[in-house]
Parts: sequence; C-alpha cells; structure tokens
Amino acid sequence: MNLHTDHAVTRPVYWSVRREVWENRSIYIAPFIVAIVVLIACMLSTVTLPRRMRSLPTLDPAKRHAAIVMPIAMAPAPIMFSTLIVAVFYCLDALHGERRDRSILFWKSLPISDRMTVLSKTSIPLVVLPLIAYALCVVTQVLLLQWSTIVLLANGLSPEPLWAEIRFFPGLVVMIYGLTVHALWFAPIYGWLLMVSGWARRAVVLWAVLPFLAIAAAEAMMFNTTSFLHMLAYRVNGAMSEAFVLKGTNGDIDRLSQLDPLRFLRAPGLWVGLVFAALCVAAAVRLRRYREPI
Repeated sequence: MNLHTDHAVTRPVYWSVRREVWENRSIYIAPFIVAIVVLIACMLSTVTLPRRMRSLPTLDPAKRHAAIVMPIAMAPAPIMFSTLIVAVFYCLDALHGERRDRSILFWKSLPISDRMTVLSKTSIPLVVLPLIAYALCVVTQVLLLQWSTIVLLANGLSPEPLWAEIRFFPGLVVMIYGLTVHALWFAPIYGWLLMVSGWARRAVVLWAVLPFLAIAAAEAMMFNTTSFLHMLAYRVNGAMSEAFVLKGTNGDIDRLSQLDPLRFLRAPGLWVGLVFAALCVAAAVRLRRYREPI
C-alpha cells in the first residue's frame, strides 16, 4: 500500500473522530471541570499535610503510607468516574441525537460509510475518553505533588517522604492499565447503548434499561433466583476482580505487582463481552443505514 492510499484511508477516520469531539464538547469539558474541582479540593486538604507528616513516627507502615499519599493517590478516581458517566450519556445520544435533529441527512450525503461513522463513535468511549482521563489524572497528580512539596517546604519539612511513598511512576502504569481494562470490560455496555441509540425513537434511557429489568423480574418470578442480576453486577464490577490482585490491598492499588493482565485476558467474561459488543456495533451500523430521522 503506497503513501497516497494510506493517507486516503486514515484521513476519514481522523476527521470522523475529530467531528465527534467537536460536536460533543462535554467529552472533554465535563472531565476537565471535575479535574479542576478535584484539584482545588485536594489543594485545600493539604492544610493538614504538615500535621500528618509530623505524626508519621507514631504510625505503622500501612497507616504512614495512607497519611502521606492521601488524597493525592485518590484524586484520579472522580476524574475517571466522570469520564465513565460521560461515555454512557454519549453512547445514549450518539445515534439518536443525529436522527432527532435530522443532521443525519447531511452526514449521509458525505462520502463516509455508516460503518466508519459508527466505529468513530465507538472509539469515543473506548479510546478518546480513557486518553482524556489519563491526561487529566497525570496533570492533576503532578500539580498536587508540586503544591504539596511547596506546602511542606514552607512549613520547614522535607518532601522526601512524600515522594518516596507516592510511587508516582508505577502509578502511571497502573492508571493506563486500569483505564484500558475498564474500557474493554465495559465495551458490551457501550455497544448496547449505541445500538439502542440507533433503534429507539424516544425514551432511549428507558429502552436501554427496561429489557434487563424485565429479564431480572421474570427470572425472580419464575425461578425465584437472581442469577441475571449477579451477571449484571459482574459486568459492572468484574474488571477489578479479574484484572487486579485485590487481596490485602485495602483498595489501594499503586504497585505493578497488583496487576494481573494474564488472568484478565483469560477471563471468559472479557471475550463474551467483546463478542456481544461487536454484535451490537454491527447492529448499530445496520440501524444507522436504514433508520429514518425522527
């Protein structure tokens, strides 16, 4: 394949993804606002950092680590959670919105296939939002580390224990691993929401949730079991148990030894979910091809 062909293939993909970012500014504005709020809150919390540092000799190693790294280590959590919420609402509106405002008529007039359009929309929750979350988390932690260092120096304390305990560089690997794991694990959720977005004429949220509630209710009434609800809970929470070594961590994951990618890749739930996601995306492509504007 020559350079001209490569250029022709990649440019539509690039511009399709960029179009989604342009048209849906909440993709980056909402996480950015959350990052600002988290940064301000964590900076205010450093008022107690000198007192915590002075109390270190009286604490055991586990409590000493928690006293030093909190809340810097927890700052990425709300940023990542905000991108998850944005991903859900984006998928719910991705295909329904262009049918509702009839902009689909314009976009279909362009030489971009339905498959490429849907794949570009799929890339937002799977690729773009995790990258945005990662960038914001890294910047937030760097700023918090610098601010904490200034606070400690201003109070006559050495920042060396802070930098020794924060495990910053292993934390970067843990973050990108965690974001990748959750993007793959939640792929069937995003695929389902995209498919419903392309199918429903109204009340997209209701149609996205109602089938699962109906199945769970039917199972409970007919068999007096909750296996389907347990399966849904596993789909929401299973990434942590499959991809990380959680025993003895107390929820604090900042070591490379706590990552277990081989177990994650061997998990049947991952591959079943990815197959389901692929089927949903294929259905979304077909729906976009034949569904009319609302």
